[in-house]
Amino acid sequence: MLSEQKIDQILARQADLEARMSDNPDPEAYVALSKEFAEIAPIVAAVNRLRDARTEADDLKQMLADKSLDADMRAMARDELKVLDESLPEIEHDISLLLLPKDEADDRDAILEVRAGTGGDEAALFAGSLFRMYQRYAELHKWKMEIISVSDGEVGGYKEIIAGISGQGVFSRLKFESGVHRVQRVPETEGSGRIHTSAATVAVLPEAEEVDVQIEEKDLRIDVFRASGPGGQSVNTTDSAVRITHIPTGIVVSQQDEKSQHKNRAKGMKILRARIFDAQRAKVDAERAEARRGQVGTGDRSERIRTYNFPQGRVTDHRINLTLYKLDQVIAGDALDEVIDALISEDQAARLAAVNAPDAA
Repeated sequence: MLSEQKIDQILARQADLEARMSDNPDPEAYVALSKEFAEIAPIVAAVNRLRDARTEADDLKQMLADKSLDADMRAMARDELKVLDESLPEIEHDISLLLLPKDEADDRDAILEVRAGTGGDEAALFAGSLFRMYQRYAELHKWKMEIISVSDGEVGGYKEIIAGISGQGVFSRLKFESGVHRVQRVPETEGSGRIHTSAATVAVLPEAEEVDVQIEEKDLRIDVFRASGPGGQSVNTTDSAVRITHIPTGIVVSQQDEKSQHKNRAKGMKILRARIFDAQRAKVDAERAEARRGQVGTGDRSERIRTYNFPQGRVTDHRINLTLYKLDQVIAGDALDEVIDALISEDQAARLAAVNAPDAA
């Protein structure tokens, strides 16, 4: 139960922010205060709703304690109190979710990487299906998607495709998509009707700013080479392709989609920065392994997270044992929210349980 002391602290913090915003002429400080004020606003609204409901419940209890209250009024007060008593735990639960520590990367844009895994041409075709699913999902959420790098499959789909996605809540909604996605279906080239299993790997990285990751020039090895298309077909006749190696971490990024070496380097650095930032976050997460136990997924690229079974028309997310018999709608991006919403709810429940555990710090 949320204490009155905690409620007073939240309301006092909002009042303090409001006062400091009106007194602070420094633009940078004002932006930071405004951001925190915007973040606390929905918590304050829920807290006020809770306080009003508690006050009304107390008033109704006092009415019911009045021996002179007539039968009709007593029945009405009893019904209203029952509704309030049922709503109070829901409001408190909403506040508990709002008070959970936020993943600082949730508000960031993201780098999406989809790679064909085991399964040859069928895996590349499946990687193409997954990428189109995310394209459609981005459209539905009015996000902007920009392809950064692409390597086409031999018969369609992609060996690898990397894109930047920007918009509201991108990383918070896509972060649980990282891992191995498995498909079971009959390939078009399969004459006997035999079901094949193949896989693709998805990585969703929070986009990093230069202030997040300090990369020194001395830590980079940059090789330039002539870009080439599938089968050795020449893309251009200049050494415009770039391979960037971050020596301290061993992370390597190659970029050759642009004709300009400068543009390829800029795109490569964007991907490199995101991968280093993601590796740093993964290290911190590993150090908090005990607190994270039981939460949804680990972000491990080798973790099999989901199976798309076409003969049965089902999608199964193995982390939360969720099965939906609407594969066509999910793979089209239209019903992907049902899976993502369930993952977010499960993650919130796990984090709430960790916070409320007797030995929680």
